Amino acid sequence: MENLFESQDIVDIKIEDSIKASYLDYSMSVIIGRALPDARDGLKPVHRRILYAMHDLNMTSRTPYKKSARIVGDVIGKYHPHGDSSVYDALVRMAQDFAMRVPLVDGQGNFGSVDGDNAAAMRYTEARMTKLSEDLLKDIDKDTVNHIPTYDDTGKEPSVLPTRMPTLLVNGSEGIAVGMATKIPPHNPTEVMDALVHLIDNPKADATELMQFIKGPDFPTGATIFGRQGFTDAYKTGRGKVKIRAKHHIETKGKKEIIVLDELPYQVNKARLVEQIANLSKDKMIEGISEVRDESDREGTRVVIELKKDAMSEIVMNNLYKQTPMQTTFGIILLAVHNKEPKIFNLPQILNIFLTHRKTVIIRRTIFDLEKAKARAHILEGLKIALDNIDEVVKIIRASSTDADANEKLCAAFDLTEIQAKAILDMRLGRLTGLSREKLEEELRALLELIDELESILKSEDKLNEIIKGELIETREKYDEPRRTEIEESYDDIDIEDLIPNEPMVVTITHNGYVKRVPIKAYEMQRRGGKGKVAVTTHDDDFIEKFFVSNTHDTLLFVTNFGQLYWLKVYKIPEGGRTAKGKAVVNLINLKEDEKIMAIIPTTDFDEDKSMAFFTKNGIIKRTALSDFSNIRSNGVRAIVLDTDDEGNVIDEIVTAQITLPESKYLMIFTALGQVIRFDIEKTRTQGRTTRGVRGIKFKDESDFVVDADVIEHEQQELLTVSEKGVGKRTEVEAYRLTNRAGSGVISMKLSPKTGKTVVGNVIVDEEQDLMALTSIGKMIRVDMNTIRKAGRNTSGVTIVNVDKDDKVVSIAKCPKAKDDELDIQLADDMAGVDLEERNLLSNTENEEENK
Repeated sequence: MENLFESQDIVDIKIEDSIKASYLDYSMSVIIGRALPDARDGLKPVHRRILYAMHDLNMTSRTPYKKSARIVGDVIGKYHPHGDSSVYDALVRMAQDFAMRVPLVDGQGNFGSVDGDNAAAMRYTEARMTKLSEDLLKDIDKDTVNHIPTYDDTGKEPSVLPTRMPTLLVNGSEGIAVGMATKIPPHNPTEVMDALVHLIDNPKADATELMQFIKGPDFPTGATIFGRQGFTDAYKTGRGKVKIRAKHHIETKGKKEIIVLDELPYQVNKARLVEQIANLSKDKMIEGISEVRDESDREGTRVVIELKKDAMSEIVMNNLYKQTPMQTTFGIILLAVHNKEPKIFNLPQILNIFLTHRKTVIIRRTIFDLEKAKARAHILEGLKIALDNIDEVVKIIRASSTDADANEKLCAAFDLTEIQAKAILDMRLGRLTGLSREKLEEELRALLELIDELESILKSEDKLNEIIKGELIETREKYDEPRRTEIEESYDDIDIEDLIPNEPMVVTITHNGYVKRVPIKAYEMQRRGGKGKVAVTTHDDDFIEKFFVSNTHDTLLFVTNFGQLYWLKVYKIPEGGRTAKGKAVVNLINLKEDEKIMAIIPTTDFDEDKSMAFFTKNGIIKRTALSDFSNIRSNGVRAIVLDTDDEGNVIDEIVTAQITLPESKYLMIFTALGQVIRFDIEKTRTQGRTTRGVRGIKFKDESDFVVDADVIEHEQQELLTVSEKGVGKRTEVEAYRLTNRAGSGVISMKLSPKTGKTVVGNVIVDEEQDLMALTSIGKMIRVDMNTIRKAGRNTSGVTIVNVDKDDKVVSIAKCPKAKDDELDIQLADDMAGVDLEERNLLSNTENEEENK
């Protein structure tokens, strides 16, 4: 007994591995062989087998109907190893005009209804193919598709149908597999064929371009699609949600209104809907309904909802939309099987897969026809030789003892093949007449022309595309139908940015946290040395702390003293007049207690190639990939870790933050006491969000601090530096010596009583933009940068802003250049009435004295 056990091999198998392998095999069987449609012909295996069985039974649209039981029997006996109910259910659905946009089965008898009635038993109903089914199977006998063994290996079945119409889109498909599902809505056949024709001529057309032809889903029950965003997302990404509403009209009966439902959403049970509305009215869940009844007939749907005298139809309809299936959501998942792999496709991909399939079908059909034509031409050439030498042929045949002997002698005498010789021997004497001879020569001539045409098709991509296009146009004309489903705009789906002009705005934020945006045209151009205009009316204890220029569609990144970062679209900031106070920023973003905004960075995108550089007051710099901040959260994210003292109090703060581009080469940091440092951007590697950064500049004076910083692309750029007294200058970047990070730097501006004690900031000069400067009492001036002269590094510059004695410049920024109609010269308030030339002369004289 022991020897018996020792002689057998025992393999240890982990039960979890065995279950996993078995489940995966089962999953793939369900996904590929049962539940999901093929991306080429849009059919599941059961639908394909039903149509192929009907093709075998020659049940065309012109033949008499046959019992459905006969079809089901053939399908389960030859092709489909499952129960008869699953096959019959699939056949019934293909015959329902309220389920299929273009039915594939022509049914006779009771095939169900929109009220949820089941079809009659298969022994009572009859069916045959529709014209579309014939087009799906057309040319299948010409070796256009591969055939695979049936489940019992006793026959062959097609792996896919040649199909002249993309039924995946036209009739849609639904199926639940293991771990995935498909849900594709029906579409209008005319629109789909038009999109295919356009795609042949424009192979790179995207979903947006194709949507010029495919307006959206087109359900067989009609109804109304509410909003475009859902199917637009589906066409671009493969997933989306479509909101469908019942189509209705209002009638009056005396003083009462009557709501009449003409069309219901796709797959809604009408009888159940009527019952649900009646119950809601009875339970007082919906007020204003006196009676509900179904008056539908063969002409179409008509559900009547009578209202009470004081009821308003719009209010009742809104309640019905919310509480009944009169409004449903169709979740679109464009998932299908391609190359034995389930995948989610977008609209161009689905259409391209169909076109590729059609191209393969036509190539294989052409090869089949070519081989057949060549074989026939080969025989005709032999017959022609025989007719040209008929006397000798007859003599050889009469002298031969057997057919084989005659065959061999004919081949030797006229250099014929066995096939040609056999055709000569099988030829009737009637072919020897003159008329038959002419017919043979005409047939041969036509065959040779056909062979040339077929060979040219195989050699020319353009001819192949023309054939595909011609067949598509022919199919479109055959199934041309108007849309049944209307599409209405939904304000919920409209991106508010599409309704807001993308124009430059001046955004200001005060010390106490009041923010507003003002159109840039509110600040007219002034001459250098002008007084400016009041930008905001503030309280005695408040003043404008920061301002910048950004477009309405840009995103603002707010960096706070806690190192947090928040997001806000520019158009969400309230627009106000020049002197308006603005709105508290705490009402726009979720700031915590004692949290204060330290820097605002406008951006148009979150490109991975860009990074954001943070500069702190104590000279720390940190770079972080901009994409790290793309996941917008209402409560913000950590942007930088700031230095704290022993007690945990923050002793540093953000001065500015700027976005770096792939072409950026240098970073420059400016201090209040006129120092600047320039170093390579690669000296600071990118770090994560929750890091501190590295030392950027070392101060010569303990009282010094960082006031501004810049990201530089090349040394030929110019920097405009401005002091607190409004004195500024333009200096090229190469004038500032390139050093290592964490050095002391060089002098950026020579400070004096005329310039003031500190530098306010700097901007990169752009001659296509203007400079805007803000003073501590809320005045703002807009100056053409071309009017500011260039100066050396260790100089003071010229007066840009003529500030009052107790006033000073607190912030500067760039803005788009003023248009011609904005260039009205604005004289300063205290110079009202002074001649313009005299004012310019005074300003120029003053600046020349300062320059000396």
